[in-house]
Amino acid sequence: MDFYKTLMFVAGTLLPFNCNGSSQLPNFIILFADDVGFGDLGCYGHPSSFTPNLDKLAQNGLRFTDFYSSSPVCSPSRAALLTGRYQTRSGVYPGVFYPGSIGGLPLNETTIAEVLKPLGYATAIIGKWHLGVGPKRMYLPTNQGFDHYLGIPYSHDQGPCQNLTCFPPDIKCFGMCDQGLVTVPLMANNTIKQQPVSFPDLEKAYSDFATQFISASVRRKQPFFLYYPLHMPSLLRMTHGGNGGLLKCGKGTTYEGGMREPAIAYWPGTIRPGVTHAMASTLDLMPTIAGLAGAKLPRVQLDGFDMSDILFRNGPSKREAMFYYPMSPSEEYGLFAVRLGRYKAHYYTQGSSLSDTTPDQDCHETAFLKHHDPPLLFDLEADPSENYNLATPEHPEYEAVLQLIRDVKAEFEAGMVFGEAQVGKGTDPTLEPCCTPRCTPKPTCCTCS
Repeated sequence: MDFYKTLMFVAGTLLPFNCNGSSQLPNFIILFADDVGFGDLGCYGHPSSFTPNLDKLAQNGLRFTDFYSSSPVCSPSRAALLTGRYQTRSGVYPGVFYPGSIGGLPLNETTIAEVLKPLGYATAIIGKWHLGVGPKRMYLPTNQGFDHYLGIPYSHDQGPCQNLTCFPPDIKCFGMCDQGLVTVPLMANNTIKQQPVSFPDLEKAYSDFATQFISASVRRKQPFFLYYPLHMPSLLRMTHGGNGGLLKCGKGTTYEGGMREPAIAYWPGTIRPGVTHAMASTLDLMPTIAGLAGAKLPRVQLDGFDMSDILFRNGPSKREAMFYYPMSPSEEYGLFAVRLGRYKAHYYTQGSSLSDTTPDQDCHETAFLKHHDPPLLFDLEADPSENYNLATPEHPEYEAVLQLIRDVKAEFEAGMVFGEAQVGKGTDPTLEPCCTPRCTPKPTCCTCS
């Protein structure tokens, strides 16, 4: 494999780009880590996290300081990454998908994989899908542009917990359990390969599969796209994961700690090592990758921008604003917050049980939904922790900033068309993946290896 032709992107997002020695088309690898907070990596200042490989990528790549997910929770953030569209457009809300969810990422949404396929790319996903299974497993990745899939179809904790153990044999669950009737399966394309999945063996299975996929693509001189959404035990162990560092709150909230993520772009010889403060988002991956490959973008409203100026010319971002939707967005409340340049306005705030481990009471589940009029206003360059509200009678000079943000918010919301709520379609226990369908009693009868 020739890494001089591969772009890699790592995030809360990890992004590598290009690695084929003979094709003129770049290869793409996206490592999307589950529940990684802004302060979780050593290269982002964590005093004890041991992340030497990621730190090396950061040292030799481009590290982002102002990179955002589209959502503070799982399913909607994945939908936005793959489509370049806010989850409100695709309908991946409210909250996240469950094992028996009836809905999923709509098949009329276009993914990065589907954009690259017409150019001859080999495409694969390894890891956590969490964008629906559905009737006849219609929403799995092989129906969304991916040639190959090895992974679990939803979260590792969305199954019956034997003795409250999420990662057998000994890693305990601190979060929710018993969300499904069946044990968590390992899928190979649309087929259950193992149930229950052996979590201790999963890392090697994934790395072997990734190596085989990349090696086979290189032998065929075929450009490839590898999407590797990781799922790790760290958040459930409460030692790492979801750590916002100096940022306020964490998972489940629209404060910075809930949506600003570590991100690294790596392409030796092409991306100059360094740090960028340009604003960017997972939404920007679709147009960036399409632009680099020369692929046609779908004829729909996209919310992402090509990051090429940031990546290759140390230039400014085309993104002027970031829009913050809560876990369960609605047309009634609309946007909870807007960032325009260095300033961020909160129109609504709400805590989350997913941030209960942080000491700040504003982050907790007991911090109920609160409307702010005038909105809270923070200067994120001077005050990234969102401690000092500038929208007070003592600071009338910021009224012009608030008006600019109001105008941007109004224009964005006027153009937002909410798609049908896919998670809101509910669940059907018969849709939960079981390798021996219609067996009883569940979950013990759903067993295969």
